[in-house]
Amino acid sequence: MQIRISHSAETDLLEGYAFYEEQQAGIGEYFLDSLFSDIDALVLFAGIHPKPVENLHRTLAKRFPFAIYYDLKGDIATVVAVLDCRQDPASITRRLQRS
Repeated sequence: MQIRISHSAETDLLEGYAFYEEQQAGIGEYFLDSLFSDIDALVLFAGIHPKPVENLHRTLAKRFPFAIYYDLKGDIATVVAVLDCRQDPASITRRLQRS
């Protein structure tokens, strides 16, 4: 299984990093380490997660209130968004429709 991260998902990760780094120095790094660990787990578990929005699977991050949305085609899982679950569900839906 190959894992790819889209440009928009990279931006989501960097925004999350900046937010947590503002809260306290070092937490942004911990955020990225945790989320990349969750993304790396897709090598083993891609495809088992529910599809709450169209054709995108969603897995929840273990340590932060974030959801990882990915598309699975053949042997490639593409992470299209990494979104904070604390935002308005309608804004999450709009964001995923743009991806």
